[in-house]
Formats: sequence, structure tokens, C-alpha cells
Amino acid sequence: MSIGNSPEDDRPSIGRVLQQARIAAGLTVEEVSTSTRVRIPIVHAIEADDFSRCGGDVYARGHIRTLARAVAIDPEPLVSQYDGEHGGRPAPTPAAPLFEAERIRSEPRRPNWTAAMVAAIVAVVGFVGFTFFKGGDNSPTANQVAEGPTSAKTTPKPSASKTADPKPAPSDSAIAAAPQDKVTVKLSASQGKSWISAKDHNGRLLFDGLLQQGQSKTFQDKERVDLVLGDAGSIELFVNGKKVEDRFQPGQVERLSYTKGDPEVG
Repeated sequence: MSIGNSPEDDRPSIGRVLQQARIAAGLTVEEVSTSTRVRIPIVHAIEADDFSRCGGDVYARGHIRTLARAVAIDPEPLVSQYDGEHGGRPAPTPAAPLFEAERIRSEPRRPNWTAAMVAAIVAVVGFVGFTFFKGGDNSPTANQVAEGPTSAKTTPKPSASKTADPKPAPSDSAIAAAPQDKVTVKLSASQGKSWISAKDHNGRLLFDGLLQQGQSKTFQDKERVDLVLGDAGSIELFVNGKKVEDRFQPGQVERLSYTKGDPEVG
């Protein structure tokens, strides 16, 4: 009597899934290595289901996620498959203490302008009251002494309120105004999700990951922004405040470069 294989035994391996997705996306191993910063020998090893070069389970899971996003597939089923084949997932580290510590550090930086204003008003009122009490004979000299400090002390109040006005944070519309001395690129995943990569003129990675449908990203550099779009047909592109009207096909991989001039591919 023979025993058949379970459905899990028939599913493709992690390396095979990543390799097929990369080929379908039209990417080479070198291009994936450049966009993800995962070395070429490690990419080859993972596609051959050899995780010994990753340096441990934690790094192996991270590489699987990074490579999956680079070829525009969901990394979670592959990570779950890895956990099932390599002894399970480690216990997560609680994030609540880190959040509390960050929140506690940030609060003392906020100036309490209300308390400062109240203290200044109390000081002025106290001084005026003391002056009137000391000069209770209603003589012209006493009145002049009382009136003089009152006007002098009340003058700084408007300046205190001006310093309390916070400067408005820059918004997407302000960034979209596209300053003349910089290149500004905005990506919106209006038609679906897409993996994107963005670099500045020095080749420094600005962003590398999956842009979900409805999300937007804005990048800015003083000379040039280089882009790789995993699914260009899902992206609306705005360069220096102008919409780029190129008609990209769904699933099309595009490599683009924009400068401070008109929105033309460099």
C-alpha cells in the first residue's frame, strides 16, 4: 500500500518561487542584488534553497522578505513556509516599552507657552498692585510711578504670543510646488500595488519596497532622482509638479531618471 504526498509536499520551494517571480518581473540577479543590497552569491544561494549563507534564521527571514518585495510578491507565505521547515518563528520582542520611552522623551521638548504667559501676567498685576498700594496718597507723582511701569510691563505681551505660534509643517502640496533648484518626484499607486526603488544622484537608496494601492511617496534631490517601477501600469507619476502622461502597461518594469528640467526621462 502506498501513501500519497500531502499538499504541502507538492508546493514549490521558497527559492523556486522567488526565482520564477524574478524571471516573470524581467529582472536579473544582478538587478535584484543592486536594488535590495543583498549580495549576488546570497541571492543565488537562496534561489537554490540554500540558506546557510544568510547568517542565521533572522537574517534568512529578512532576505526572503526583501527579495519577495523586490519581485512584487507577498513575502508572508514564504516566511511561514520557512518557519515550518526550520523550526518555527522566534518569540516577538514587545514594542510597548520602546513606544513609552520615546513618548516620554519627546514631551519635555514642548515649551509651555501658556504657563509662561500666565506667569508674566501675574507678575505685571502684582507689580502694579504693589505700586498702587505703596502710592496710596493719590499724589501726581505716585500716579505717574504707577502708570509708567504698567505700560512698560504690558508691552512685551504681544511678542510673547508671537513666539508661541508654531511654524506649519511642510505638506505634500508644498513639496509638489517643486522648487526650481531641486527635482521633485511623486509616485501614487492609484491602479494597484507596485514594488518601487528610488535613488538620489549619488546612488544613495531613498526607498525600496512595496507601495500599496492608494499610497503615495514623494522624493526630492538637488540634481536627479532614479526610479525602478516593478509594475509601472499601477503608478501615477508627477515630476516637478507636472503629471507624466506616459502610458505604461500593467506589469511593465520601468527604469526612469528625472532632473530639474521638464518631466522628461533622462
